[in-house]
Amino acid sequence: MHNFRANYGKILEVLKELELDSENFLSQIRKPRLTDLRIIAINLTSEYMSIDSEYQLFRILPTEIKLLIERSVYNRRKRRLFGSMERIRKLLAEKFNGAEKYFVVDSMPLEVCKLSRSSRSKICKETDYALPNRGYCASQKMHYYGYKLHAVCSVEGVFQSLDISPASVHDIHYLKDIKQQLKDCRLLGDKGYLSSDYQLDLFTSHNIKLEIPMRKNQKNYKDQPYIIRKSRKRIETLFSQLCDQFMIRRNYAKSFLGFKTRILSKNNNAYYYSNNKQK
Repeated sequence: MHNFRANYGKILEVLKELELDSENFLSQIRKPRLTDLRIIAINLTSEYMSIDSEYQLFRILPTEIKLLIERSVYNRRKRRLFGSMERIRKLLAEKFNGAEKYFVVDSMPLEVCKLSRSSRSKICKETDYALPNRGYCASQKMHYYGYKLHAVCSVEGVFQSLDISPASVHDIHYLKDIKQQLKDCRLLGDKGYLSSDYQLDLFTSHNIKLEIPMRKNQKNYKDQPYIIRKSRKRIETLFSQLCDQFMIRRNYAKSFLGFKTRILSKNNNAYYYSNNKQK
C-alpha cells in the first residue's frame, strides 16, 4: 500500500495489540497532544514506506497529524523513545518466537561513510563507548568504515535479538551476549563462529547447541546436513530485505543515538512485515 494513512492505521493497530500500560512512555510535565505510541507508529510507517527524509515525511503527513506536532519536536522525541522501541521489539519477538527452538546467527556491515572520508568524518563520534572504526566483511570481500549489525532470527524468518558493535569487533564475541537472551535451543551459524570453547560454554551454561560447519582442513571433517545449510540462509534473506526494501545502508543520521534509532526502526518494520505474511 502507498497510502500513508492506511499504513499508519495498520501499524498502530499492531502496536496497540501488545497491550502496553500506556501510550505515553516519556516523563513530561505537560501531556503531549500526540502520544508517544503514535510517534513510534509514524516513525515505523515512514521507514516501512522507504521515506528517508523527514522533510518528505512532513510533506505527505496527513493534516490532522501534522497540526499536532512540529518537525523538530518529532525528531527529538523520536530519538528519546529508543528505549521504548527496544521494549516493543522484545515484545514482538516474544509474540512471534515464543515456542521456537531453532535460531540462526549472523552479522552484516553498516557503513557510516566511505573509507576516504573516515579520517575527517564526525558522524557518530559524540560518545566514546560507540565510536565507528574500520572493519572487513569476508562475505562481500570489502573493507568499510562504520559498524556491524549482529542479529539472531528464527528459522521462520523473525528477528529475535539485535546488537550493534564497531566494525572491527569479531563476530564470535556476540556469542557472549546470546547467553543472556536464549536457552534450551539450537543455534545455527557460519564458520565465523567456529570455536570449541564457545560451543562448550553455551551448551553447559544455557543448553544452547551451536551448529557450525567444519572447515575442510579440520580433522574428522564431515559435511553439514543440507537442511541446516538451507535454514542458515534464512537470515541472509532478512538482511537482503533490510538492504533492498528498507534501505538500511542509507544513513542520514549524524549522532549515534539517531543512527541506532534508525536501525531499530527498520528492524521493527520486519516484524510488521512478518505479521502481514502470517495473515
